[in-house]
Amino acid sequence: MAATQLEPILAGRNLVKRYGRVTALDHSDFDLYPGEVLAVIGDNGAGKSSLIKALTGAAPPDTGEVYLAGQKVDFKNPMDGRMAGIETVYQNLAVSPSLDIADNLFLGRELRKPGFLGKWLKMLDHKEMERIAREKLSELGLLTIQTIRQPVESLSGGQRQAVAVARAAAFGSKVVIMDEPTAALGVKESRRVLDLIKDVRNRGMPVVLISHNMPHVWEVADRIHVHRLGKRHAVIKPDTHTMSEGVAIMTGAMDPNDHPAGAYATPKGVAV
Repeated sequence: MAATQLEPILAGRNLVKRYGRVTALDHSDFDLYPGEVLAVIGDNGAGKSSLIKALTGAAPPDTGEVYLAGQKVDFKNPMDGRMAGIETVYQNLAVSPSLDIADNLFLGRELRKPGFLGKWLKMLDHKEMERIAREKLSELGLLTIQTIRQPVESLSGGQRQAVAVARAAAFGSKVVIMDEPTAALGVKESRRVLDLIKDVRNRGMPVVLISHNMPHVWEVADRIHVHRLGKRHAVIKPDTHTMSEGVAIMTGAMDPNDHPAGAYATPKGVAV
């Protein structure tokens, strides 16, 4: 496939984030393009989580700029990012075990009944939320209609992850970010989550995947952002760099520019 010049859907420029004397982000850049899975890899302490938090408003950068769909944004908190169309699936899932699947999908954005009952009595429209939840789960091929009212605490780890992914895919209008989505999952459940990531991308939603699982990264990623010492060290592709070469670049054992395919720190396009 040929490379096409595209504008990033989500971008960061010269992002700096300090916690006292610790510099978590050191003038870091970031580019996510439409319709791609961008993996973010790096050693522990490299600044991956700080990068994502800076982009989504969970921990606004001290300096630097964030752009969404070409427009500069200034997220003060995670809700600002969500309202703008960025949904994040965190490693701890952030689901409520005692609530059922439909209620979890609408957690924090519940629908009220129309008219007097909703406006004045604040009654929730459970039937409409259930209908939309069933529709969204069906789009992603998740679970069965019979389980829509099943408490999340009764689900397996992979099913809970699927609910969190479905929520992000349902309400993320621009970007879905997944932080270690296969951590602590078995082989079968991990496979389902990887398939979900592909499904989300195939529906046109760009995905950011933060992961330490290199086989998973090389399987689903279109491009790989290598984060090292608080900044973007290189951007490589699974079809030009082997897994071992990617790890070598990530750990500093290999200079990305020494690779025959090179590594572009400021990508201008993405294969589509």
